[in-house]
Amino acid sequence: MNAPLLFVDDDRAFSSLGAAALQREGYAVTLARSLHEARAALGKLTPALVVLDRRLPDGDGLGFLPELKAQAPGAAVVMVTAHGDIASAVDAVRAGAADYVAKPVELADLVLRVRRALDTGHLKERLAAAEAELSGRRRLVPPASGAMQRVLAALERIAASPRSAVLLLGETGVGKEMLARHLHGLSSGGEGAPFVHVNCAALPEQTVESELFGHEKGAFTDARTARRGLVEVANGGTLFLDEVGELPPGLQAKLLTFLDSGRFRRLGGTTEHSSSARIVAATNRDLPALMARGEFREDLWFRLSVFRIDIPPLRERREDILPLAEGILADLRRELGRRDTPLGPRARARLQSYAFPGNVRELRNLLERALVMEPGPELQLDVLDGVKPAAATAAANTVDPESFVLSGPPRALEDVERAYTRWALEKLGGRRMEAAKVLGLSYPTFLKRLGED
Repeated sequence: MNAPLLFVDDDRAFSSLGAAALQREGYAVTLARSLHEARAALGKLTPALVVLDRRLPDGDGLGFLPELKAQAPGAAVVMVTAHGDIASAVDAVRAGAADYVAKPVELADLVLRVRRALDTGHLKERLAAAEAELSGRRRLVPPASGAMQRVLAALERIAASPRSAVLLLGETGVGKEMLARHLHGLSSGGEGAPFVHVNCAALPEQTVESELFGHEKGAFTDARTARRGLVEVANGGTLFLDEVGELPPGLQAKLLTFLDSGRFRRLGGTTEHSSSARIVAATNRDLPALMARGEFREDLWFRLSVFRIDIPPLRERREDILPLAEGILADLRRELGRRDTPLGPRARARLQSYAFPGNVRELRNLLERALVMEPGPELQLDVLDGVKPAAATAAANTVDPESFVLSGPPRALEDVERAYTRWALEKLGGRRMEAAKVLGLSYPTFLKRLGED
């Protein structure tokens, strides 16, 4: 069992007897006699459950409850109240406590309530994991292409080494998150274990270290309490670092230390913490090019790329298009509550000839639009009317901007900008975020230049 428990009560006789009774049940119990000691304990462990007295020498346990839930959001709380104080019990449950016991406490009753609160918490975690897996975008369609079959075979082998880091490389929309979740499910401890998705490009530079590794109280102006980071939250599961190439150099060094040892320090702290989270990193950027410019650490590249998976774009595995479309349609029908609307022959032909610059994500978006907008008994994918087939699209994207501008009559500035943007994207291997950065454009402006806003 070995679940870590924090027992906060200043009554030495009751807390000692209660802790002994819980330890006999196999729980690892840490005692605290005050709120001050409870805060210190929370900085060193992540309890699965807290037994919390209402009246403590340095404050009200009920008032401490919101702070406790903020710092240890996954911990169940059993509140200890005075005999007959029903109002306190009701307030505790409303504030987030899982249960309460009234003094004088029967030890058998305490053990029963602790066990029940932990079982309820585990059930909620499993339900949340199941909901995440069934949320529509988590369903893995068995691939028909040899390239993707080799990718899945590699992930199955890597799953046997649950601490090893993995680097997923591929264009935007190829399904890197889906494959990361698949690896998570294959790994030992995947069932019910946390999967934490972090978009590194979306983390504010000022708080990125705190978000990933946590902070101690007073580490910076707004750090009123200590806080766990996402590395700690993902303990026992998977931390998926999407767009890992966007991490600032200082954080790359700290990530490297964690990958080597499994240990880290919170921002502003001196105590070492550990986490068994597997790091799965992903990017559509050219990391060797970033290394050449000094923007990505070479030692981190070597550490991440021990298990490197290159995911081919959808246009290079065309035999996967129709199986993927059928699987995505089945998910979308469940999500939208729609009747069984199959793909017509015309739609299938259109899918097979389309280039899919946005890969699987674009396929899903296209099917969702068609399912909502087309009223017929079969989907025809009229949204692809006028769209050039794969070969023509590829040729259009490789236009030489110099010949485009200098030959023929003058052209509208908008057309010139679009041609240059497409040329830059092709030169960078379809890596859209990198192309936007090279062109000095925000990502929304970049999409607008492509005509995809």
